[in-house]
Amino acid sequence: MNKFSAILNTLKNIFKRSDRSATANVVQSDGVSVPAHVAIIMDGNNRWAKQQKLADISGHKVGVESIRRVLSVCEERGVKVLTLFAFSSENWQRPEAEVLELMRLLKTYLQNEVDELHQRGARVRFIGRRDRLDADIVDLMNAAEQKTQGNSVSNLVLAIDYGGRWDIADATRAIASKVVDGSIGVDEIDEGLLGQHIAMSDLPAPDLCIRTGAEHRLSNFLLWQLSYAELYFCDCYWPDFDEAQFRKALLEFGIRQRRFGQTGVQLEQRSLAGKNSGEACQDNALGLDTANVNHSDTNVGPRNA
Repeated sequence: MNKFSAILNTLKNIFKRSDRSATANVVQSDGVSVPAHVAIIMDGNNRWAKQQKLADISGHKVGVESIRRVLSVCEERGVKVLTLFAFSSENWQRPEAEVLELMRLLKTYLQNEVDELHQRGARVRFIGRRDRLDADIVDLMNAAEQKTQGNSVSNLVLAIDYGGRWDIADATRAIASKVVDGSIGVDEIDEGLLGQHIAMSDLPAPDLCIRTGAEHRLSNFLLWQLSYAELYFCDCYWPDFDEAQFRKALLEFGIRQRRFGQTGVQLEQRSLAGKNSGEACQDNALGLDTANVNHSDTNVGPRNA
């Protein structure tokens, strides 16, 4: 690869990195910013079941209805990508009987829900390892992806046997392989190149990550992709997470100021300059809803550094 080609590739990676770190939000007609991509850690199923004096798997079964409710609000509000943490790479450590029940539930979900998702124009995708899953489940996953691959209304991404550390390691292995075969040079490796090999590299990075169940951690979920996502923690268990709870999270997102390393003053100046030049839409493309944000520390949610 000559020096000129290397420079071009570096510039392409810089632009790709910039595009993914400042994702494009949907802006509703009422002026409220809505995340283009929402990721959810569906936690609290077992605790909900214990609270109801039911078998642990009951919480997961009831949680399927919460998925339907969330999908409905995504359609209503214009959220284009929904990623759900369905089964983590660490979940294999749970009791064998529970893992078997979870795999049966996953199989049932794929058998019963994909047709309706297809009719609603949703593209179904999966991230994570497939080599440790049963062949019949992998066949259902492949069939779901093939059936819905032409859909463009929305994207439902299910993270199954997924871990953020595995994702980064897998991307690193892919890049190392290309270095070995000579298709890229070591000096070409940067954030942009790694980002192209990370799961969901063709989708906007998550704008909002919700975790239910009163826990306040990421649990190895989308560690690379969530670097600039807004985090929202909800006390209710996943089976109780309904339309009102989801709308509340979206409303909270709408009043947060997303700075992407800049200052609030810079964003205000950018917004004003954009409006004066007739280019205010550029701010929306960066997910900056500065016109509707109260900038006092007491009213703005957690801020990005």
